[in-house]
Amino acid sequence: MALRSYSRYLNLKNRIGIPMNDKKAVKAVEVKKLTYQYRPGGPLALKDIDFRMNRGEMAAVAGLSGCGKSTLCMCLSGAARYNRDGIMTGEILLNGKDIYRTGTTGHAPEVGIVFQNPDTQLFSFTVEDEIAFAPENLCLPPDCIRERVEDVLNLLGIAHLREEHPCHLSGGEKSLVALGAVLALDPPVLVLDEVMCRLDTAGKKRVKDVLRKLRDRGKTIIAVEHNMDDIAFADRIIVMGEGKLLCSGTIQDCRRTINAIYRAEPGKLLLSPENKVGLIGD
Repeated sequence: MALRSYSRYLNLKNRIGIPMNDKKAVKAVEVKKLTYQYRPGGPLALKDIDFRMNRGEMAAVAGLSGCGKSTLCMCLSGAARYNRDGIMTGEILLNGKDIYRTGTTGHAPEVGIVFQNPDTQLFSFTVEDEIAFAPENLCLPPDCIRERVEDVLNLLGIAHLREEHPCHLSGGEKSLVALGAVLALDPPVLVLDEVMCRLDTAGKKRVKDVLRKLRDRGKTIIAVEHNMDDIAFADRIIVMGEGKLLCSGTIQDCRRTINAIYRAEPGKLLLSPENKVGLIGD
């Protein structure tokens, strides 16, 4: 098969995604009794976390700083294996694969993570090279790599930055490049740790539009955010507190829990008026 034809085949396959009526056929994410501590004898950062997600579903993770959100992201990405002092119990299955029983090469294609601080994952000399790095390491054909890079640059609206050095970018631009580098890998599960916290209004709108498209294509998305407006379009919300899962459901279902955690005053808007969720304390 010619490289160009193979590239088109891969691109078409990636864009088709999982049919909407098949989203519930296989659990994309299964977390079973997950407990984690960073060192022996240390405090538990996660305590018996248990939840499941379907393919093509987006879940937002909310909670106060220090409640375990970033630790959950680290565990879901497989990065917890690199903390030699860390102790993890329970299971994490992505598309049926236990990512801590398979090697790094086994779980790497299943999940991509964007960290809270994009500087921790940007290292190339240009934005274009940064986005091309993952598909190059998958040994994809050159035409396919170029096509993925162009798709991601255009999707995120950062084509004008392709020749820029990542260290010269603003915080918001770095977040978009880090997201683009993960999207070029094309993983079925995306873990985003406050990817919108550094973005301006236009950047947030673009990322939200991209996440909606990815969800429609069958991607499973777990997004940590503090701003409820930024995650109002998620299918469900997971509320955490002191390392525990306190509530899982729609924002309406978890409104009382969110109210208690953030100690919001009665009558304060949980979301902006256009989201029509109503008032906390109603």
